[in-house]
Amino acid sequence: MPTLHVELFAGRSAEQKRQLVAALTEATVRVLDCAPDAVDIVLSEVSREHWATGGVLWSERQG
Repeated sequence: MPTLHVELFAGRSAEQKRQLVAALTEATVRVLDCAPDAVDIVLSEVSREHWATGGVLWSERQG
């Protein structure tokens, strides 16, 4: 049973998450030759205040 863990910024709509898990499931089934109901996906939403890249919090980035 493949389990995918995806971390993403909080704030995506339910529809965006629905489309993401559908696409990830489809790709996993195709590549690993498994049944869709064997694929688990865990979405972890992280606020921009708790994520940094290059030493800068995303909540403090411009643009």
